[in-house]
Amino acid sequence: MYKRLIRPILFKINAETAHNLILSLLTVIRHIPLGRVLMRLLYKRESPTLKRELFGITFPNPVGLAAGLDKNGNHYNELSDCGFSFIEIGSLTPEPQKGNPKPRVFRVVNDEAIINRMGINNCGVRNAIASIQANKPEVILAASLAKNSNSVGEDEIIHDYETDFSLMYDFADMFVLNISCPNVEGTEALQDIDLLSDIVDHLLDLRLSYEKYKPLLLKISPDIPHSQLNEILDYCRLSGIDGIIACNTTRKRDGLTLNDTKLNEIGNGGLSGAPLFGKSLSMVKYISEYTKGRLPIIGVGGIMTPEQAAEMLDAGASLIELYSGFIYEGPSLVKHIIKYLEKTK
Repeated sequence: MYKRLIRPILFKINAETAHNLILSLLTVIRHIPLGRVLMRLLYKRESPTLKRELFGITFPNPVGLAAGLDKNGNHYNELSDCGFSFIEIGSLTPEPQKGNPKPRVFRVVNDEAIINRMGINNCGVRNAIASIQANKPEVILAASLAKNSNSVGEDEIIHDYETDFSLMYDFADMFVLNISCPNVEGTEALQDIDLLSDIVDHLLDLRLSYEKYKPLLLKISPDIPHSQLNEILDYCRLSGIDGIIACNTTRKRDGLTLNDTKLNEIGNGGLSGAPLFGKSLSMVKYISEYTKGRLPIIGVGGIMTPEQAAEMLDAGASLIELYSGFIYEGPSLVKHIIKYLEKTK
């Protein structure tokens, strides 16, 4: 029904407007008697054989939702009704920010891709905390943390991440440092090992002050050279970083069938979706081999089919996340992946 009826309607609307419409629909479903029950009956599949333990957390299945869909942490419970075992909210910044000028999200339908330059628009970490306090999470919650766009000096950047981390610590199960967003100037420079280690060392020290240990992961760019990636991986293994999310969107346009004129009309932005799969799969394989499987990986980027989900897990990912596949294939994709994994694992 989604691909035949709902998606054609949504795809006639501006991509960001359609995104907001879906979120509004989730709010309506929350308040309809038995609305969420129906969602679970349609899309959720329990699978004891796919349960896994990672970071000291028991995941009901290996499929999660990537950051960017539930930016403000308002819809994680309804989204979990689609079968996700964990939801990554955000990215969240200390102060609210509007992001980049519109239009800033573009579908590339023939290639099953999305180009966005949202600019980490969100209502701020305190707003997300208020939402979590009002709606107790019924799903494992990961919080993606980022700096405000106008924070440029090292001290300001470290302060932003410390603020995010300390405020959110009691309200999420795990944390992801977004150090690779291609749509905020200067963010990818956070992958420089000197600055990165300064940021992370502060957060790891801060984590020691809390009674409960919670995992901290880094989300990296698919465009990072291996020499720089190796430095990050070496640092992760020595410092206490719990895992890697591979990977964020890419600035490159490899695999797109759009002509140069159309690409120029769209302009800058991070590419996600089907064309990214090969790159993200290769990165997961590389990280797994380089670390000898000792650093957990969440694989994300272009997973559009159950077969690709299995391939990502076979490449070394412990968990996977969906985003563009969820938009193009609809909420049934999670259930299809779980059924396929049950047959093949």
